[in-house]
Amino acid sequence: MFLALREIRYNKARYTLIGAIIFLIAYVVFILSGLSVGLASQFKQSVIDWNAEKIILSTSSNNIISASQISSSDLEKIKVENGSELSLFSTSMRKTNSERSNITVMALPSDSNIMPKVLDGKKFADNSLDIVISKKLANQGYKIGQEVSIGNNNIKLKIVGISKTSSYSASPTVYTSFSALNQIKYGKNSKTPFSVNALVVKSGKIDINSAISNQYKVISIPELINDIPGYSAQNMTLSAMIYFLFLIVLLIIGVFMYVITLQKVPIFGIMKAQGISNATIMNSLLGQTFILSLLGVLVAFVASYGTSFILPEAMPFEVSITNWLLYSLILIIVSIIGSLFSIITIRKIDPTKAIGG
Repeated sequence: MFLALREIRYNKARYTLIGAIIFLIAYVVFILSGLSVGLASQFKQSVIDWNAEKIILSTSSNNIISASQISSSDLEKIKVENGSELSLFSTSMRKTNSERSNITVMALPSDSNIMPKVLDGKKFADNSLDIVISKKLANQGYKIGQEVSIGNNNIKLKIVGISKTSSYSASPTVYTSFSALNQIKYGKNSKTPFSVNALVVKSGKIDINSAISNQYKVISIPELINDIPGYSAQNMTLSAMIYFLFLIVLLIIGVFMYVITLQKVPIFGIMKAQGISNATIMNSLLGQTFILSLLGVLVAFVASYGTSFILPEAMPFEVSITNWLLYSLILIIVSIIGSLFSIITIRKIDPTKAIGG
């Protein structure tokens, strides 16, 4: 380590450049990680808030809540110990005459055990035209007591409460009664019976009558989340970008350290002629890489965390310290692996040839 530090101090510009490259790549990795976690939360947060184990959907739904339908007669034939009916509909809510906000409406019984805690105001009542909005919508200017128009039919609903920030499929969640959702979907004077998309099971036994067992299926909440449209695709895309950055770090460090090693062949030759072992020289090279990668990643970690405070609220960014620590370790390991390519060159150096003997 002594030799590594001496070399870094002697060639500050060269090693500062390498450290800066590691910093920039690590910074991009952390920012992409934050975006990945933030986007994932926007797709699934409402589902996570249920704190449930399973969900019952129609067999033809392809694990998508909005594509599932459970009839009233079939509901009576499905028994769950601890669960709740749920309907879901994606639409928009009018903020002004020219501005609308995309939302996901979730209809629940007023006493549902999957309803998130109301932070301000009160819960909606069954058969009412009241809604509880996500805090994200409240941050956009919506207020308790305000009447808003929702859907193509412009049904007027009153905001009576605000829940924690929650969203589904990247849209803020609005909670209301089944009767309100029915009017949003079909109009004020519609005689269409209430529809239920799913039964959310928090825990306990599930009993589906054998006469309809082939029409419905029970899946786990992780399965449901993975099949939310767009969720897996965006996760895979951002993860692939992060993995490619790991590969880029390996190649860049490998090339830089190899070139530096070739430039220092005469010096290494003299060191060997003086009796300094290959292991000592190799440890010096690996030490340099470790120090540079550690400093680069550490500065990037701090810079990324600081950046999270100045990003606009509309950007779905969420700091995951666990992910960042894991990626930091991977970046350091990958950097060290990249420097291993130079070890072969060091082992082959002949002192007599290196110093012109």
